Order: sequence, then structure tokens, then C-alpha cells
Amino acid sequence: MRDVQLARVAEQYGVATSYEDWRGRRVPVDPDVIRHVLAALGADPDREPPDREPDLLPPAVVLREGKAPDPVLPEGVHSTVETADGSLLPFDQGLPLGVHTLRVTHRGTEHDAPLLVVPDRIDPTALRENPRLWGVMTQLYSVRSRASWGIGDLRDLAEISDWSARDLGADFVLINPVHATEPVAPVEPSPYLPVSRRYASPLYIRIEDVPEYSRLDPAQREGIQRLARPLRERGRTADLLDRDAVWEAKRAALEILFQVPRAPGREAALRTYLEREGRPLVEFATWSALAEEYGPDHRTWPAHLRDVTDDAVGRAALDRWPLVEFHRWLQWVLDEQLAQAQTTARMGGMGTGVVHDLAIGVQAGGADAWMFGDALVQGLHVGAPPDEFNSLGQDWGQPPWHPRRLAERGYGPLRQILGQALRHSGGVRIDHIMGLFRLWCVPEGASADQGTYVSFDHEGTVGALLLAARRADAVVIGEDLGTVEPWVRDHLSDRGILGTSVLWFEQGADGSPRPPGDWRTDCLATVATHDLPPVASFLSAEHVELRDRLGLLSRPVEEERADAEARVERWRALLVELGLLEEDADPLADPAAVVTAMHAYLMATPARMVGVALTDVVGERRMQNQPGTSTEYPNWRIPLTNGEGEPVLVDELLADPRMVSRIRRTLGPLGDGHGRTL
Repeated sequence: MRDVQLARVAEQYGVATSYEDWRGRRVPVDPDVIRHVLAALGADPDREPPDREPDLLPPAVVLREGKAPDPVLPEGVHSTVETADGSLLPFDQGLPLGVHTLRVTHRGTEHDAPLLVVPDRIDPTALRENPRLWGVMTQLYSVRSRASWGIGDLRDLAEISDWSARDLGADFVLINPVHATEPVAPVEPSPYLPVSRRYASPLYIRIEDVPEYSRLDPAQREGIQRLARPLRERGRTADLLDRDAVWEAKRAALEILFQVPRAPGREAALRTYLEREGRPLVEFATWSALAEEYGPDHRTWPAHLRDVTDDAVGRAALDRWPLVEFHRWLQWVLDEQLAQAQTTARMGGMGTGVVHDLAIGVQAGGADAWMFGDALVQGLHVGAPPDEFNSLGQDWGQPPWHPRRLAERGYGPLRQILGQALRHSGGVRIDHIMGLFRLWCVPEGASADQGTYVSFDHEGTVGALLLAARRADAVVIGEDLGTVEPWVRDHLSDRGILGTSVLWFEQGADGSPRPPGDWRTDCLATVATHDLPPVASFLSAEHVELRDRLGLLSRPVEEERADAEARVERWRALLVELGLLEEDADPLADPAAVVTAMHAYLMATPARMVGVALTDVVGERRMQNQPGTSTEYPNWRIPLTNGEGEPVLVDELLADPRMVSRIRRTLGPLGDGHGRTL
């Protein structure tokens, strides 16, 4: 009987009692895991009444544009809608797009709920006007120039965008998340584990592009350049990236620039920005100021400062107001440089421009977790169940959204994050987009395979995404790799959201590569991702040896290596059969020929977008990230290098005609520079 009660309560809260794994097998979930997840969501299955009466209104009501409302209200209920601009309208299909309030009266009692009127689908101009788009994909921090301070920055992004548009005809440049990092060292290296997705990381600021730099006297400029020189010297080597050293130097320089009097027009622009951002920016800046004093995990702060709504937090902010103002100013500088990067991309000829990446979550003690409070669930970690490439599962250490509390807020926290990602971009890639439907949640302290799925009202989460994308006229790409229910991909495609198709995964049940004509159309097609080895490493099976050294294999290394070699051989044979690769080509001796053939293969698919990783273009062999590791491998600290391990700088990409020629040969038809319609 207890099992029946547990299953009933789990169903009410969207907690799965079993799931289908990547092989298609049904896997039951341990009852203790279910209980732990329910407890984290605030449910006690032993105390839930078996005949609880359903609520009159759901936590949020979602209505697709132009569609009649579902019969969510019983007869005899009076309803009206208060729109975002304060108008009162009937609850029907003529409502404008936006977030409104549905008010109902039932048996003399008033009830209300957020009402989201969202697009049925999106049809961005870039995809409507072009049968196919292609672009460059890069981890921005890894692509340095002679002028940047040891890691790639937003000026480097602007120059990469302009170069790839003008010289190669690229339509977009897809980068890693540039979300906010800790205000004090140590700085988390993973761009997918930020303290906030609402704001950006000052690590990406180009110091010399801050207008106040030109107002410094010579001695002050020389002082700032003394900070930069050792970082630039290190940036010309293949040494691992050192974010802590970069931030320490940039922080010192930015403090100097913050003190420089701003011209009247600049001051007015700052005040306009601060007014637009309002309270969320004050809260983020307050968290940053407090984090400098108490550390970046708000759960360890004095008790009276852990709740953002406590009056003590406001008093603490006033006591530290100059520091709060500094952190607000940093976000303004970032906003300006993000805008300039997108403007440069578009002026270079890109129809889409910069495509930003949205991480799946944030640190449990970070700014978003503090600002959004109980909309995020403490005690659970988001991750992924075991799959073909990660047989032990994955724990990403991030708290999931609380399905009901997020909906009760009209998906406001999610809408804030999406709006920021799309403010200065032509598109957004949603990491692990299945998280808008369900998330694999692991009890804190358990192994990654001991979790279960928690479901969301996808009409609300996807609707919030489409609302932001429609307003920005942006392309949306969903990373839908791994364990995905087929109907999810169908739903996303129907709503105008592209998926992600990766060459190495496009194969039949027998392991044979999928013919290019069998690929789906609504996707971004790539050879690999940032979580997979570059082509040169895949061809040599170096990635197998690496995972063996790190203890990540669940079977003998000989079996894993044999499988990897067989996969490479099957792809080599298909590329030869299609006439894309010479029959006697040796993938180990000439990986560049295989890279060229693979991208020609991608061009033969019907995919609407094709992405080319800069790492594959220059012959990089090292992985940016090895899933399943933290300190065992230098994840997210690998600078861009060529096949010989020599650093590749932005300056070389821009100025060396041999490099441009090599890239064009590698890209084949993609690199002919004859425009964006392929």
C-alpha cells in the first residue's frame, strides 16, 4: 500500500518511478531515491491526503498565440485578464503576447495566476531568408590574441566574427556561455557552472576598450599595462589558462577605470542602463559585494544575509554601496562590449551574428540561487543518467528549478535569464534543452546513476523561451543529445526550435553511419561538441587512452579501443564510398583530409545549420572538457593550439594568408567566402 501511495504522490509532483535508458530498457527507480527527491520538493508521501482536491487554477496558465483557451475553468467561474499594460480583457484567443494575470472568482473567492500568451512557433528572419546557415564554433576563453590578457575576450570575439564573416562567408559564431563567475578567486573554470546566468563575467572585458581608459594619464596607463604584460606573455604559450591571475589583474585595472570621471553622455548612458536593469542588478551586485567578504557560497553566510528579501540585506548593501556600484558598473561595461561584438558581426555581413550558449544551471550557493530563492531546489543536483559515452552517469552539481514555484512566478526567473542571453545576439543555444521538459535529479551525496527524472510543464518553459526568441527575432538551437524521448524532438521542431545532430552519433542500430540524406532538417549539424574529442584525437583513439588513465571506463580498455577504431573505420569507408575521401587516405597520417571530408559530408545533409569547430580547423588534439572529471583533468583550461601543440592566436587567423588558405581547404565548400546561402 505504501508503494501505491508513493507512486501516486510521485506522479502528482512529476517525479518518475521508472525511466527508459539510452538502450531503450525500462529502469525502475529506487524508492529511497524517490522519497529523497520528493522531500527536496517539499512533499511527504506519508502525509499527503489520498483524496486531495485539485486547485482551481494551475500554478501558471499558458496559452498559445491565437489559440482558444483549454477548458481550465469550471462552469460558473467569472474570469478576466489584466494585461501587462494594465488593460482588462476577456480570457479568450485574442490576447496579446506577453505575461499577464488571470483573475477568477469562484464561490465568492478570488483567485489569480500568471497567464503567459506565447508564440505557437518561431520563424526567425535568418532561417526564413536562407536555406542553410553555417558558422564557426569556439570556446572564446581559449582563443587569445596578442592584445588580450591571457584569455580570449569580447574584442577577440568581435574580430573573430568580422574575420569569419568577411573572409570565409560565415553567418554566425557560436561561443561558450559567458555567464557570471565568482568576484574573488578561485574562479570556477567551467563556463557551464556559473554563479549567475542572469549576468556576465567581467573576465571577458577588454580593458583598453573601456572608453575611460583613454582619459587616463600616461602613468596610469603604464600601470595598467604592467598588469597586462605577464598575462600577454603567458598567452603566447600553450600553458594552461590561469583565470585567477587574469581576474586579479583585470580587477585591479577595472577599479582604476571605475574611478575615472565619466563624460556627461557616458554617465547618462550608465544611468539609463541601471534604471532598465532595476532591482535584479542591485541584488546581483549586492551578492557580489557580500561574496567578496563572506565567500561565494551564500549558504555559509551569516544567517540574516542568506535571504535576499531580509531587511538586513538592504542595510548590508547600503553599508557597502560603493562596492555594489562597482559591480553594477562592471555589468554595464560588459553590456556595451557584448553589444559591440554583435554589431561588429552584423556589420561584417553575418545575418545571425553571435550565438550565445545558455548553461543548464548554476552553482547551488551562487547569485542566482540567492536571488531566485526557493525557485531552485537545494539538496538535489542536476545531471544525466548513464549513456553510451558516460557509463557512470553525470552529476553537474547544480540545483534544479522547482517546477511549481517557477510556474507560480510566471517563469519570471527563466524569462530574465533568456532575455539576457538574447539581448545582444542573433541566437541562443540551449544546453541540455531536455531540461525544459524534465531534469535528471540526483540526491546530494548519491552517485550520478542514483537519480530520477523530475518533469516540468513544458508548455510554460518552452513558451517562455519562444516568447523571448520572438521578441529578439532569434534562432534557437536546442542541445538534444543523450537520452531523449522522441516526442520531445518532435515538439521542439513543431515550435521552430532546431535540434543538434552530431556526426559521431548519427548511426543505425548496428553501428553503421547514417547516410547524409537520412539526417533531420531542423538541426545544427556538427562533427562533435565541446564534450567530445577533436577529430584528430578521435581518429587516433587518444580519447580512449585518456579515459582509461582517468578511470572512466566501465569495460576493458582493449574493448573500448576496438570499438572506437571500428567506428572510425566505418566512417572512413562511408566517406570514401561517397567520394569525399581518397581511398588510400590514412586518417592517422592526414587527419586534416578527414576533417575536410566530414564537413563535406555535413554539407550533403539537409541540416538547416552547419557548425565548424575552430579546434578541428587548426588541428587541436586536446579535449576542452572530459565529462566525469573535475580536478583529474584540466577541463576548460586548454588554450587553442594546432596539431603540433603550438598556440594559435587570433592575430594569426586574421593576418596570415597561409592560415586562411589552410582553413578554406579544410572547410572545402564552406570556406569559399562566397556568401551565406549555401
